[in-house]
Amino acid sequence: MSENEPPRTDGAEHPNHPNVDQSDRTVPRNLRQSGDPGIEMLVSTRVRKSPFFHKSFDEEGAWRATVYNRLYHPRGLVEPEDGGAMAEYDALVNRVTLWDVAVERQIRVAGPDAEAFVNRVITRDATEIETMHGKYVILCNEDGGILNDPVLLRPGDDEFWFSISDSTLMQWLQGVNVGEDYDVEIDEIDVAPMQIQGPLSEDVMVEVVGEEVSEVPYYGLMEAEVDGCDVLVSQTGFSGEKGFEIYVKDVMENAEAVWDPVLETVKDHGGMQIAPGHHRRIAAGILSWGQDMDHETSPFQVNLGYQVPDDTDVDYIGKEELERQQEQIENGEYPFTHKLIGLKMAGEPIRDYAPDFWLVSDPETGEECGYVTSPWYSPELDTNIALAHVPAEKLRDLDAPLDDSIYDADADIEFEVHLPDEYAEEPGEPVYATVSEVPFQESVNPSAREQAKLNASRADE
Repeated sequence: MSENEPPRTDGAEHPNHPNVDQSDRTVPRNLRQSGDPGIEMLVSTRVRKSPFFHKSFDEEGAWRATVYNRLYHPRGLVEPEDGGAMAEYDALVNRVTLWDVAVERQIRVAGPDAEAFVNRVITRDATEIETMHGKYVILCNEDGGILNDPVLLRPGDDEFWFSISDSTLMQWLQGVNVGEDYDVEIDEIDVAPMQIQGPLSEDVMVEVVGEEVSEVPYYGLMEAEVDGCDVLVSQTGFSGEKGFEIYVKDVMENAEAVWDPVLETVKDHGGMQIAPGHHRRIAAGILSWGQDMDHETSPFQVNLGYQVPDDTDVDYIGKEELERQQEQIENGEYPFTHKLIGLKMAGEPIRDYAPDFWLVSDPETGEECGYVTSPWYSPELDTNIALAHVPAEKLRDLDAPLDDSIYDADADIEFEVHLPDEYAEEPGEPVYATVSEVPFQESVNPSAREQAKLNASRADE
């Protein structure tokens, strides 16, 4: 509260904390609708420049950035007057794109106890990850909150790389080991990834590293060389499209040698460098740590219940609490106030990042009850789509279990979303939204949850 803003005495809600129940959070989300103030980002030595920084900003003209894992991250290559983020989307879904994702810092766990240590900190079974393969995993704290959701790579029998999302993980892993003393070394390594995403990504990769890349399975790994530099290739990505990642080793020395031929090949196939395609990952139902979930979010709250094993002897961190939550859900109780769902929304097309968690209201009462985390416009569906947290109790009338199934079908449940005037149908008035099946758009490589759903559907047929 500013010194010019007197304390409230009328019982009204403070705009940072409107009438949305966040009683299950220690630090509530800031739900004030303050918009984009148009500020300039300061570039200083406190935040790290990645080895691809000059490629993205100086050479390819990235015009805006965010900070992710304490590195500058390009978030706009095409200027708004030239089509902006939606022009980048077109390149992603129709051709091929290169992403600078060096912000996915690589935390290596290596040593005789590597597998046992990793099994202690992830909810999935590390022993099932074969050498030269990877998995999408989550790490939870003792309260069952999601600390990080990295892609976990296993390039060696006694070596794992956590390709982390936007939350500090290295100190957590090192701290766990201080108390438990596994025979491992834990540190960040001089490796940085770039992503090649889009329907022509395999054509690009064949030219860059050879025909054998076509044999790499989803979440498989392959050692390769680009311009004499050692790299690790995986068939993974953050887009829902066909895609690969190239992990450049000794990247502070080798960044240009790998980046230049890859970008040249992408451009030869009609593609370009773009910012990470959040519009496409939303359509695919891929979550973003910090937006859709954080350390106070349960896996069951955001449709990651499939990451929690039903029956395991592994004593992973958070197991006791997650099993308690699982039992509550099986008994018809929600251990949280809100749950993540998909929404299809009216309004003008949302063609850029949202600067706020836009508020969601109950159309019957008009009361604010939730908030949107990740919205965008889907050209394929010709409607706005979003991931949003809404009251879990509102979902009880569905003929479905309480864990993940709300994510699996359109439902006759309506909400109102308070969009900024630039997107609203009428200034100051909310738009209607309905609960939607997620993913909104099928992924080229379905996630484990998507695959289970597809298999169930085929069995029903």
